[in-house]
Amino acid sequence: MNAADTARDAFAAWRAELRTNAWDADPHLRSLLARFGRGSTDMLRTFGGQVAGEIDGWAKETNRDSGLPQLRRFDAMGRRTEQAVFHPDYHAIGRLAYRTGLMGLYAERGRELETLAFTYLLGQNGEAGHTCPHACTAGMIKSVQAAGHDAAGGDVPPGSVSETQANAWLERLYDPDYDTHFHGSQFLTEVQGGSDVGSNALVARLDGDRWRLSGEKWFCSVVDAQLFLVTARPEGAPPGTGGLGAFVVPRHRKNGEPNGFAIRRLKDKLGTRSMASAELDFSDAEGWRVGDFRRTVDIVLNTSRIYNAVVAAGMMQRAWREASSYARHRLAFGQPIRDFPVIARILAGLQTEAHAARASTFWVADMADRAATGRAQEHEADAFRMLVNLNKMWTALACPAMIRRAIEVLGGNGAIEEFSVLPRLLRDSIVVEAWEGGHGVLCAQLLRDSQRLRLHEPMFALLESLPGGEFGPIRARWETLVSRPEADAAWHLRDLVDEMRIEVQSALLLGEEGATAQTCGRHLRATERRGADPLADRGLAERVLALR
Repeated sequence: MNAADTARDAFAAWRAELRTNAWDADPHLRSLLARFGRGSTDMLRTFGGQVAGEIDGWAKETNRDSGLPQLRRFDAMGRRTEQAVFHPDYHAIGRLAYRTGLMGLYAERGRELETLAFTYLLGQNGEAGHTCPHACTAGMIKSVQAAGHDAAGGDVPPGSVSETQANAWLERLYDPDYDTHFHGSQFLTEVQGGSDVGSNALVARLDGDRWRLSGEKWFCSVVDAQLFLVTARPEGAPPGTGGLGAFVVPRHRKNGEPNGFAIRRLKDKLGTRSMASAELDFSDAEGWRVGDFRRTVDIVLNTSRIYNAVVAAGMMQRAWREASSYARHRLAFGQPIRDFPVIARILAGLQTEAHAARASTFWVADMADRAATGRAQEHEADAFRMLVNLNKMWTALACPAMIRRAIEVLGGNGAIEEFSVLPRLLRDSIVVEAWEGGHGVLCAQLLRDSQRLRLHEPMFALLESLPGGEFGPIRARWETLVSRPEADAAWHLRDLVDEMRIEVQSALLLGEEGATAQTCGRHLRATERRGADPLADRGLAERVLALR
């Protein structure tokens, strides 16, 4: 056998190893679910096999140029349909994902973490066209649940959704049959403002027992959804966010026609390409109010930020698996490349960051479940508002950085679309950074919540209860920062946010029972803490070898 054949055999062995069930290959995920009182299930293991098997191939096909969604505005008879048409493999992924019953778990409060485990596994194939719909549908479910609860109380303004309608929508949103299931979407952004939601101008006009919405939305992801959650300003309402309302607009009217909307075009995006995003015009679309705008936006943004972090954690796990397996099989100068210290250290960093993202994300998600069921500990409810935003930033920043490091392990091969999943993960990870609040938006919210509501106090009270936490110095710096005028403090908050990541994630890992998690916690502190002297790190080689 010649050298080229030997190398190709090594590549084949690497590919075969990556087909290992994603659930079986992730003992840390299983440990976290057990730690938070959720056991493993046969369905999770089955889905883990599908993620590493057929879904992996389908996700690849739906990201090719020939497999991207297409806009089809009319049917064969010339009737307006406003459809996004997908590759058959897109629907194949959806059928397996929804068959798990992941959205039906929302019918019972406190089970979101179980749902997120499925989305985390799917996220190991990138966004795959479906993790964004998962997030949007989850936000829709929670918003409709809250609106239905309001309606049951009987004290709702005209044009609000009825309890009967809310329950009918929920039945379809919970449905595990992909072909009859309702997806949800969230159309918040207008061209004149992304984070500046208060500048939104889409108008809602009360018409009997419903509203009529008219205007444009600039970024409408999951445009194929059956239910749209839309922000709009009722006629006569004051300017700013205080004058906005939140409405559910069904895709179709009772006669089956599009409900007063037209798709201008589908977005040609850098990442998440197999999920349809669009620009959209409403013209007297029928909608029903689903409660207070601020509450609704808090629901959907907090939900989406948790999902965002879960998908980032899934992509980081896949990046580590790709690089680690490749380094075992790829030979250079007569030895596996993982034996070279430079590569071994990259792999240790990848494994550490994947562990760190999982640890903080599932901890925050469990916090949300406890709050939903009245089991929250002291300080948790207020701390959650800070931590969900911090964790979104931490995971969104780490994800593309780690995927680039994984590409470094594969060398030139890592840049080839046909060779590995890493180029697609990198594109998706850039979108993850921008989605559901860019870093500047999140920093501004963290600063306001600290200065005006003092929410950093319950956050630090909670963090200081973590075993192995060392939060005294950073708490003092945070207090100093928020005591300054907002215009001054805004220059420096990002530095503390980055520093906080190391302290929180390492404390969580060091508090776990598994030896690997604890080693990752020590490695994170030793290599990433600000001011660390790399030449004084005497335990580096020992930790790196322990993580092989």
